[in-house]
Amino acid sequence: MTNTAPGRTDLWTISTADVAGPEALELLREYYYDVANRYYRLHLGREGTPEELETGLAGSPSDDLAAPTGLFLLGRYAGAAQSCVGLRRFDVTTAELTRCFVRPGLRGTGGGARLLAAADEAARSMGAERIVLDTRLDLVEARALYLRNGYREIPAYTSGNPYAEVWYGKDLTEQ
Repeated sequence: MTNTAPGRTDLWTISTADVAGPEALELLREYYYDVANRYYRLHLGREGTPEELETGLAGSPSDDLAAPTGLFLLGRYAGAAQSCVGLRRFDVTTAELTRCFVRPGLRGTGGGARLLAAADEAARSMGAERIVLDTRLDLVEARALYLRNGYREIPAYTSGNPYAEVWYGKDLTEQ
């Protein structure tokens, strides 16, 4: 579901957060369930079972989205945690963006753009000159968000994500 009402971007705030904190864990679970169930529906014609989803979530840890290897950002809309994104060090000059999620009811309100702008600044503070990410072709909202915010398709890189189908990058030195 996407909100079609005009966005109140002034209601969005972004800050670093503990990736193991309760709000982060709740958003990461929603993120995982969202992308996993899209995969199950597209490829298997059904929803994932709770056991499948929890097993997959457990096999996809986010502990590297904390110092010293990365960081985690939480987006709040009108004070409530509604979005998240993680960055991890990929190499000396590159950060990898991951776990970008805005709750479906608030998509289209400007939160995704605010989240990516904050991720750009956070990556620069980590010393990154570029950001890369991988995603799936069926995650059309995310792909459109990346393109609207300066990301361009790049050749595949080794990310360790067996579901990656398309790769994007953004040069942070051109800003």
